[in-house]
Amino acid sequence: MPLRLALFLAVLWIPASAFAQQNDVIPLWENGAPGFEDRKDEPEEARDWWVRNIHHPSLTVFLPPDSLATGAAVVIAPGGGHRELVFDAEGRKAAEFFNSIGVAAFALKYRLANEEGSPYSVDEHVRQDAYRALRLVRSRADEWGIDPDRIGMMGFSAGGEVVSMIAYASGDGDPEAPDPIDRANGKPDFQILIYPGPRFVPESIPADAPPAFLLSAIDDPCCAAPTLRLLHGYHAAGIPAEAHIYARGAHAFNMGNRSELKTLSTWPQRLADWMHDNNILDPDWPEMGAD
Repeated sequence: MPLRLALFLAVLWIPASAFAQQNDVIPLWENGAPGFEDRKDEPEEARDWWVRNIHHPSLTVFLPPDSLATGAAVVIAPGGGHRELVFDAEGRKAAEFFNSIGVAAFALKYRLANEEGSPYSVDEHVRQDAYRALRLVRSRADEWGIDPDRIGMMGFSAGGEVVSMIAYASGDGDPEAPDPIDRANGKPDFQILIYPGPRFVPESIPADAPPAFLLSAIDDPCCAAPTLRLLHGYHAAGIPAEAHIYARGAHAFNMGNRSELKTLSTWPQRLADWMHDNNILDPDWPEMGAD
């Protein structure tokens, strides 16, 4: 068995919480989001499972130990209906899991368009945050030991809509932008959609769509249908996708820790398998999806 594969299989038995660390929080824009610079110093509200009042969007950085690092990275968009962010269960916990399999993770706090009194819109401002997050990570890939061609994006529920807004467009940066971050490409190299929301699912999947991992429960009244539409679209387009549709689980089972169902409590293993089989975890394999 190759050493890297043996190491990969071994770390799957280590609890993700063992990789918890002190994490840097990096604003998407140092001086505040464009047009809203005067709100950057307003404090966030965090209570129980949610975070609200986000006016200075940011990434929280989770880097794996050097001994495990594969060079792959994922930007994570938690859900919350664009009213709040389920940041611990769908941001931090997901990031700790990725670290446990050698993947750098960046939990995104994006602006909330459906929060009461919000001045933001999903189509404009949340999309802007998503592109900026991918571009920021790609622009600092060398600093974080990341392969700029193995940066994906994961979204839960409304976070799945955040991913869909940028996964099917070109993502080309502006080569003339004064800010070098805005010159980087903002398209994810792969996407992971966990019970994704219904908005921004394209009528047809474009030929350059990133490979996808899709997961939901069939009894989810919100988000089983978009998962199935995406799977059908990927099949029609002939683009690699893997889907796991569970018989039970409804919505918002997070990383599986909230469910007593065996299938749901172990679903992150399916994701790890997919990432391994699609060469995302091995820098020595030349192409995602190659044998």
